[in-house]
Amino acid sequence: MAERITAPSYNQDLDREEAGLRPKYLKDFLGQVKLKENISVFIQAARKRGESLDHVFFSGPPGLGKTTLAGIIAHELGVEFRSTSAPALEKQGDLAAILTTVGEKNVFFIDEIHRLKPVIEEMLYTAMEDFEIDVVMGQGPGARTIKIPIPHFTLAGATTKAGLVSAPLYSRFGITARLDFYTRKDIQQILYRSSRILAVELAPEAAPLLARCARGTPRVANRLLRRMRDFAQVWGNGIVDLEIVQKGLSALEIDKKGLDKLDREILNTIIKRYQGGPVGSDTLAISIGESVDTLEDVYEPYLIQSGFLQRTSRGRMVTRLAYEHLGLSPNQNENQRDLF
Repeated sequence: MAERITAPSYNQDLDREEAGLRPKYLKDFLGQVKLKENISVFIQAARKRGESLDHVFFSGPPGLGKTTLAGIIAHELGVEFRSTSAPALEKQGDLAAILTTVGEKNVFFIDEIHRLKPVIEEMLYTAMEDFEIDVVMGQGPGARTIKIPIPHFTLAGATTKAGLVSAPLYSRFGITARLDFYTRKDIQQILYRSSRILAVELAPEAAPLLARCARGTPRVANRLLRRMRDFAQVWGNGIVDLEIVQKGLSALEIDKKGLDKLDREILNTIIKRYQGGPVGSDTLAISIGESVDTLEDVYEPYLIQSGFLQRTSRGRMVTRLAYEHLGLSPNQNENQRDLF
């Protein structure tokens, strides 16, 4: 899975060029129109008042631009941007060192905020509300707590699992924003923008096919574009045209619906081993050699979004669309009558 090109999660090897493709201002951020309009209003209001922006909570599937939007907020406000991930904050001293140096009105971004340790999360409460932190001085009976004021800052938190964020932490965010999958039209515009930055020509007839296979995710779209650039330079004249995209997708084993080999393996496993379902997530994860979290967070969202897979109270079931896409005929057994 580490080299799976259609996986939406960040991959250090596959996404080394991603930072150069990220927009720095809202006008260059394509898609998510309503969300952008609201954020623009909040930023302008904060600047007019001369205050720090209220704390912002981003949620949504990976690869949609949560980190990018946090950076854009900092650029639009004209302040510094500091970032970390929740697993990197191991003890209270780690958080205290950042908060005391974050700077007035600056943006502090925490990725995977649902993974914060309880002691770190509790320290954030007073930091977010009162802009001060409690530090314990000394040990044993002589230990005492002192309050240290910190600059007024904006905390931007991002998560792919909003349901795992505790209610006390979530309630302290004044601005909440959920990112949704992008339309094919928006993905096409992102591909054209990225192609200009990468100095590669993308033919108009090739863009719709690439957009269709990008799974509504800009990160996946940019990965595909970079790989098509490689195929175009070796197999063609450097232009990413329809023929190059078709040959390239075939080489990567990605079909016209954006499903890769592992997606098809999941559907085939449910159909051939479990008569189309229902099958529990634990059993299915073992069958494909992945963890349950990986199955639910990486593989299933697009299969469900595309109508190939259905979650039911009894387990996972494939849909008629999955049979048709794989060229199979559904067995009209007892398990499938409710679905079909």
